[in-house]
Amino acid sequence: MVRRVDSWLDHVAQLRYLVAMKSACIPSVPVEPEFLAEIESVLADGESLAEFVEAAVRASVERRYFQADFIARGLRSRDEAKRTGGYIDADDVVAGLQSKLDDARDRLSKLPKTYE
Repeated sequence: MVRRVDSWLDHVAQLRYLVAMKSACIPSVPVEPEFLAEIESVLADGESLAEFVEAAVRASVERRYFQADFIARGLRSRDEAKRTGGYIDADDVVAGLQSKLDDARDRLSKLPKTYE
């Protein structure tokens, strides 16, 4: 018979594993019954409300990370422009974008019509 010797290291390892494996819950949010019905109407086949809420929260967190990164890049760009004096006039940027849009529309207008 093999006997396991319990040591403090065994207990620490087990506690670390258990703590890492515990999950937390997103707090419940009271909503109007009509809104709950609207949410349930867009659930995919076999998708639970909990899965939908988790996916929505994950997407929101990711979007906020992207927003924060976008703002940080903009602030760095602003600071670099201030430091170097390398500004581009907004009217020039808009004119360039308008030119690209006009070119794309022109190319599209020259394509053969394949639908009626």
